[in-house]
Amino acid sequence: MRLAPDSSLNIVPELEPEHAEVIRATLPLVAANIDQITPLFYRKMFTAHPELLRDRFNRGNQHDGAQQKALAASIATFATHLVDPSLPHPRELLARIGHKHASLGVTEPEYRIVHEHLFAAIVEVLGADVVTAEIAAAWDRVYWLMATTLIDFERELYDAAGIEPGDVFRATRVVRRVDDPSGVATFVVESTDPARPLPGFLPGQYISVGVTLSDGARQLRQYSLVNRGGDGRLAFTVRKVLAAQDAPAGEVSNWLHDSLGVGDALEITLPFGDLTIDTEATAPVVLISAGIGVTPMAGILEYLAAETPARRTVILHADRSTTAHPLRETVADLATRLADVYSRAWYEADGHGLMDLSQVEFPEDADYYLCGGTGFLQNIRAQLMSAGIPSDRVHFELFAPNDWLMDAEPQPALA
Repeated sequence: MRLAPDSSLNIVPELEPEHAEVIRATLPLVAANIDQITPLFYRKMFTAHPELLRDRFNRGNQHDGAQQKALAASIATFATHLVDPSLPHPRELLARIGHKHASLGVTEPEYRIVHEHLFAAIVEVLGADVVTAEIAAAWDRVYWLMATTLIDFERELYDAAGIEPGDVFRATRVVRRVDDPSGVATFVVESTDPARPLPGFLPGQYISVGVTLSDGARQLRQYSLVNRGGDGRLAFTVRKVLAAQDAPAGEVSNWLHDSLGVGDALEITLPFGDLTIDTEATAPVVLISAGIGVTPMAGILEYLAAETPARRTVILHADRSTTAHPLRETVADLATRLADVYSRAWYEADGHGLMDLSQVEFPEDADYYLCGGTGFLQNIRAQLMSAGIPSDRVHFELFAPNDWLMDAEPQPALA
């Protein structure tokens, strides 16, 4: 993540000493009850504003509790930093949230809705006798310091895109569909208004796709862009998400696979996302992915092959099998267009075992880009740390709202 020198995320907010003392004393209490607070908050908010669950929030994430945990983690992380500034600043977490919010068209009034129902849930769970005026004021201050930081950052993103806050949705038409042997599908779209073509984007960014389902809900999902961009067209790849024992089927991914074809209309948003390569740099690039996490890497490779083919590139991927590897042929073709490239894949079902970075010779001073499931990222980050790779050289993205898991115990490097 690279921020402009004057980005709002580079400004460290300060918590008044009297509030810091209260937060320090009550953090354990709030943390111990956060699993009760956040579900209650969402129930209250969706009861008062059912349109938010229907048209804004990911219903799948609500079903499995991921969104609740993400909210709890972000506020706790921010509060912890405020009372102990010596800890790493959560700017990467905030940047990830800010880009996601911009991709969904979030604006300042929605932060007030969250505030109202979040604090009502805190009081209900902890009790009005516990949440004194002093405690309420301190946590209110923490919330608005975080909210204001995000609002300012999101305004910067909207300004950079040349749009008014929230004006991110665009009407498009599918001009091409490509079904990959692995089972994923790539959709290429362009604006329905020739006078208003879709913009370019940074390699590694994503768009939100809006789909109106059979029950009338308009659900939004984010998908990485896999093309180079600049020609008025955006391409994104979707893996169909099947129902599992503990999770419902992917509403949007299934609809896109089953219903969307060439000539069909589709609502998307402008591109956002902070897992982007520095296009001005010449340092080697190491791309490490698992499963559908290959999609931002494909977009990065499209850019490298077209603009800087001499840049040293290492491509590493983990998957269940060769047949499950999304965009395998596409990535292999892009690798042939690079002058200085090393590429390797680990396929668990084919007897290759799990990704083992000790088997790879990395170029010096490289930047590392990771994308995959939580367990995979935890394991790979641990391997890179053991190899002495500086943390500021490692950039990652989860296709889920649960950054809070990234500090948990490393898991096996499965796809």
